[in-house]
Amino acid sequence: MDGTNHSLFDARCREQAPFAIDVIMQLDIFGIVLFSVLTFMATVSIVIFIEECIYIYKKVPPNKKTLIIWVTGASPVIGTMSCLGMWVPRATMFCDMTSATYFATVIFKFLILMIEEVGGDDAFLRRSEKKTLKISTGPCCCCCPCLPNAFITSRNLFMLKLGSFQFALLKLVLTILSVVLWTNGNFDPADVAMSGGAIWINSFIGILTIIGLWPVAIIYIHLKESLRVLKIVPKYAMYQMVLILSQLQTAIINILAMNGTIACAPPYTSQARGYLMSQQLLIVEMFIITLVNRLLYRRQYDPLPEEDGEEEIKKTLTSKNAVENV
Repeated sequence: MDGTNHSLFDARCREQAPFAIDVIMQLDIFGIVLFSVLTFMATVSIVIFIEECIYIYKKVPPNKKTLIIWVTGASPVIGTMSCLGMWVPRATMFCDMTSATYFATVIFKFLILMIEEVGGDDAFLRRSEKKTLKISTGPCCCCCPCLPNAFITSRNLFMLKLGSFQFALLKLVLTILSVVLWTNGNFDPADVAMSGGAIWINSFIGILTIIGLWPVAIIYIHLKESLRVLKIVPKYAMYQMVLILSQLQTAIINILAMNGTIACAPPYTSQARGYLMSQQLLIVEMFIITLVNRLLYRRQYDPLPEEDGEEEIKKTLTSKNAVENV
């Protein structure tokens, strides 16, 4: 029997994820170099983020400071949590929960940031008073092109904000609930049985995620042309990349690991090795996204150029005032 088949029946393949000391002790030269480089990438991401926060605090208008810090912090936070999970495999569940909870807040913050880029709620409503919102868009209603467009009102704007805010709030609540159930032995991310809590909580989170992403897509489609000069397209692309890589990519790898497609490699179980692969990929990917975000967000934030309709109104008002003064 060769070494590969032997590893499938190794008793350590049926154990839990290894302790941090076991990970360190089994590292060879390649492993030491790999872990060192990935840790360096995660550290550099945090340093870049801190430097960017200092710049934003000094140069950016107050209404956008915290929003930009939250949005640009997604990639370094996820990269750092992945690095911690790589070194301490038994903390992976908590690291993943922290990353997911943070990004749930980022979804809401990105929505508010797009609105603030046009001047806030009042400016958004003023610019869009004669326009409508296309609601037949992903990820919720992309298959329903027959849906009518919605008028842009303060109530509809509030509902869009509420749609994303509920995900940020309920994700935090469900994360706390998951930890409480885990301490009582009722929650295990690897347990997909109907009697377990993970399948129900994760399914509910999936529904909340779709609802939370929908308002962001609606606002983005509506403001894409207006905010093109502010590089909203690449910013939205980076936001989508973080979403896909941190959620979809991780889910696919974890499913493959739970099905045994990813082989066990002691001291890593099949599932722990899947987590390790996902974490190592995320560290590199989030490092690259951090660099790109620095180019996109570290800039002078000048007022958004006004649309033609607003310029005409201002010119008319200016002319009237000039006539009255004469």
